[in-house]
Amino acid sequence: MSSDASRQDRERFLAAAPGAAPSVRNAIRVSWERSRAASVDLDRPAPAFSPLANRPSLLTRAAAPVLDALAAELVDEPVCLILTDAKGLVLWRSEGQTALLRALDAVSLAPGFTYSEAEVGTNGIGTALEVGQAILVDGAEHYTGDLTRFSCAGALITHPVTGGLLGVVDITTQSELSNQLLLSFAKLAAARIQERILDESSMLDRALLGDYRLACQHSGGAVIALGEKVFMMNSVMQQHFDAGDQAAIIDQSRDARGRRRPYTALAELPSGLTARLSYQPTFVDELLAGGIVQIKPHRARPSHRRAIAFPGLAGDNPVWRRTAHEVLDACARREWVIVEGEAGTGKQSIVRAAQAEGAVGRRLVTLSAETDVVDRAAAALDADADLLITHAHLLSADCVDGLAALFQSVHDDLDPRGPWIALTTLDGASTEHWGVQLLGFFPRTVRVPPLRHHLTDVPALVRVLLDQLGASELSLSQAALNQLMRLPWAGNITQLRAVLGTVSRRRRSGEAGLEELPPVCRSTVRRQLTPIEAMERDAIVDALALHDGDKLAAASALGMSRATIYRKIRQFELSG
Repeated sequence: MSSDASRQDRERFLAAAPGAAPSVRNAIRVSWERSRAASVDLDRPAPAFSPLANRPSLLTRAAAPVLDALAAELVDEPVCLILTDAKGLVLWRSEGQTALLRALDAVSLAPGFTYSEAEVGTNGIGTALEVGQAILVDGAEHYTGDLTRFSCAGALITHPVTGGLLGVVDITTQSELSNQLLLSFAKLAAARIQERILDESSMLDRALLGDYRLACQHSGGAVIALGEKVFMMNSVMQQHFDAGDQAAIIDQSRDARGRRRPYTALAELPSGLTARLSYQPTFVDELLAGGIVQIKPHRARPSHRRAIAFPGLAGDNPVWRRTAHEVLDACARREWVIVEGEAGTGKQSIVRAAQAEGAVGRRLVTLSAETDVVDRAAAALDADADLLITHAHLLSADCVDGLAALFQSVHDDLDPRGPWIALTTLDGASTEHWGVQLLGFFPRTVRVPPLRHHLTDVPALVRVLLDQLGASELSLSQAALNQLMRLPWAGNITQLRAVLGTVSRRRRSGEAGLEELPPVCRSTVRRQLTPIEAMERDAIVDALALHDGDKLAAASALGMSRATIYRKIRQFELSG
């Protein structure tokens, strides 16, 4: 279609009511409809800006020599090469003619800006990501007016081994200079980048495999290899640990992925064994190939302590119970303790349960790190109560000074049955501003495990939390429980409670099935989603539920292509 015809067709579409069918090709028409639904500005693009990370990625390392060489070939041509990530964030832009670069700066098509379709409407980068294939967006085919003076050819870059989407290579020029060769050049550049990724991946995988074989030969024990997209475990792992223990080891091993320094952790296993996990990273020059985890089992010491049913504390996983017993032991000894862990792990619940069991008859006063915490703590101690101070990492300098003096006066009394004091703090939070003055009063630190390290407790937690929410007549189906046990739970028990609150608001009795879980529970992807990604995931889950799992009908309802909804389902690891 000629440029004038495209411009006229665009004007007719913008002037018409939603649902009008212009005569442009289908991919552009559907993209315009998505752009209108996203309320994209008709005149000026307004892409979001994000500072770029300094660390090179697999994509940028592989793309740099390819794009530098191609830019040299096109040095006399009025074109600009652009590299983005899988969300449309511009990572790199070639040098070129000053007039073209100024024009691109005027529309913020520059490093740090996101050219997704939802941000700027139909364009060679964002639309290629949406339709899942290379596309040339020519002049007036752009949705936003300021972009109609350009022609942009975008080609997807995918991982040659895993098939995962990595980014887009785009070639942009003035619209009057457009031709189909732009798309050919973009596809060629993408293919060359993928070849280099394959070469690098093979090199990194070979290095990781070499270290894995050496570890298997020399240790004689259980070994796991962790790469970006690689996971291997030897037969010793399968012989020495049953399925439940293997799952627990694998789950805790994931915490080592991506670390550039050696790492050691202890894992309490469902069988009662304790395993020591020792991680050693594998490098090729400065590139992290992954790492090797060696697992040494240690039979747990027989416990002569009676089994304790901690009040209000659900779960029988050994790592969870051991943590509770450590805090109980500290309370019984009147030994002050710091309880640390990720947000929402149940730190306060464990302290309260241990104090209720280990200090029968004594009151526990809970205070947050607030401005009058010193006076209220002094009043609690004067009343012969035990004390829990939460969020110690948020204490102000004045509060730290006041608490240090207060704690010293309690210690000076030398009363062996004096008050028991516990602090909670976030795992990894800095102790720089309070540690020097307060840490000396607390001889023990107990770490509460994240929920992902004791997923076998999810069914018991679900029952207790539903009861607390006033939904004692409501239960979850086995399929729903199984799905909850597959999730990463970045927000831990607090997030699980919020999920169950959503379910219980919809129904208060009977059995809730998998389809009644909120959208956040249908995706097992472990990374933290952006707000836009979370909204996108929820919309897809809702559309699939509305259309009884029919992906084509859901895609049509969302204005997506079939390729896009399948790609999004894989991206968000949607189940059910």
